[in-house]
Amino acid sequence: MSPTADLVLTGGPVHTVDPARSTATAVAVREGRIAAVGHDEVHELIGPRTEVVDLAGKSLLPGFQDAHVHPQGAGLELGLCHLADTVDPDEYLRRIKVYADQHPDAEWITGGGWSLEAFPGGAPTAAALDAVVPDRPVFLPNRDHHGAWVNSRALERAGIDARTPDPADGRIERDADGNPTGMLQEGAVHLVGRLVPDPTAEEQLRALLRAQAVLHAYGVTAWQDAIVGAYANMTDPAPSYLAALDRGLLTARVVGALWWDRARGAEQIPELVARRAELDRGRFRAGTVKVMQDGIAENHTAAMLDPYLTDCGCASDNSGISFVAPDDLRKYVTELDASGFQVHFHALGDRAVREALDAVEAARTANGRRDTRHHLAHLQVVHPHDVPRFRALGASANLQMLWAAHEPQMDELTLPFLGDERGARQYPFGDLLRAGATLAAGSDWPVSSPDPFQAIHVAVNRIAPGAPEGTPEFLPGQRLDLGTAIAAYTAGSAYVNHLDDISGSIAVGKSADLVVLDRDPFAGPREEIAATRVLQTFVEGQRVHAAGDA
Repeated sequence: MSPTADLVLTGGPVHTVDPARSTATAVAVREGRIAAVGHDEVHELIGPRTEVVDLAGKSLLPGFQDAHVHPQGAGLELGLCHLADTVDPDEYLRRIKVYADQHPDAEWITGGGWSLEAFPGGAPTAAALDAVVPDRPVFLPNRDHHGAWVNSRALERAGIDARTPDPADGRIERDADGNPTGMLQEGAVHLVGRLVPDPTAEEQLRALLRAQAVLHAYGVTAWQDAIVGAYANMTDPAPSYLAALDRGLLTARVVGALWWDRARGAEQIPELVARRAELDRGRFRAGTVKVMQDGIAENHTAAMLDPYLTDCGCASDNSGISFVAPDDLRKYVTELDASGFQVHFHALGDRAVREALDAVEAARTANGRRDTRHHLAHLQVVHPHDVPRFRALGASANLQMLWAAHEPQMDELTLPFLGDERGARQYPFGDLLRAGATLAAGSDWPVSSPDPFQAIHVAVNRIAPGAPEGTPEFLPGQRLDLGTAIAAYTAGSAYVNHLDDISGSIAVGKSADLVVLDRDPFAGPREEIAATRVLQTFVEGQRVHAAGDA
């Protein structure tokens, strides 16, 4: 007779996310691994010391994997001046004043998470901040972290005035006389961000652990940290990961994407190789390099093949920013690929997507097929000619599904400046699937919610959860079915993370990374997917989250 199991979960649908998308009703776990998947026969492994979890008709999934997330930054924001759950500018100012009053000894007032849609043109002013915090510098990155709202004290500290030139990779918003108005875009954020004191090592560790608890509560058992290194106002999370490992506190599996310094060139590759070796420890490894190739569409820094439109619908002289010159990008990616690195591209505009794919193609041509699993994140606008290249090049599509919906930031700050033709190419999830691309998924938290079911809801419905009645579907031909969306957030992200041999699906021999849900999302209407809650989360058979009603 086989040894008994440590844990058996039974009595509800088990969606295995295996290639056949098979279902079961029971799973047994022994020594952190899945020992059996099936039905009543699994009960034979129940012994006197076996913990039995009665699913009671609720469902079981493999643990979610977030392929693009910033946990430490999210955790820090939660503990600072947190603005992420409203779009009311008056409420922002109220919270900022309350936070400043509660922290009279803070040298800087910082935090963030505000939304561009809350302000005309996505550009708040220093004058508004001056009215509530006149005595100290204020630095508040927006929700997408591609811009920051600052007050006059912060501008003075940084020496920014009408004579200050825009950096090559950013923009200082100005009034008609050239004076800075209080909004900094892209690389200009660093002009102030570099002056903000770093949180202490212990504060950073607490932030990482706070974020880990949030992610586990949403069923996330592994992730790819999309920036490991110092960037703008973001502190390097690597020391926190190592401290968590040393204290036995890192319960997730994490892949770190080492930051590519776009102000430097190939001379940094040996440093990245050395850092990869230094950080490869236990549940954390850093075999990926993150290249941010462009900005975002809302502030017109996403790199486009054709110029943005102006308010009148005319072509402007701005096509966005390619942060790394395309010729250099091809060279760098070829060298990184030859060194065994995966490259994680931020590629949002159609020109950036093409430049990233061209770089992957150059690497494949020079080095042959290697198991480097390069992936492109965001993919807001993709030219139809480039869609089939994902499969041809073995480049994965890393989807931020939650963004593919009508909401003010899309309807007011994006669509009018893209035009009808480009606007219809946004977030082409269905086209990528039909073209045979490997789909992965990530939240980009704190840019947007870390809840996979919020994102999966949008992928399936192309409508945001809680959207006003009558909101139209956003390009419904690009919808994914529920099984495909869940597979992207589990097996697909496991593939991107080079964890598919041990996780991403429920199969004998794989790690018992499991999620108990409060319902079977396949059994209910697709309009209710976002209401799905996680009751329990397991990593290697150990419970890392239990809801109060689990």
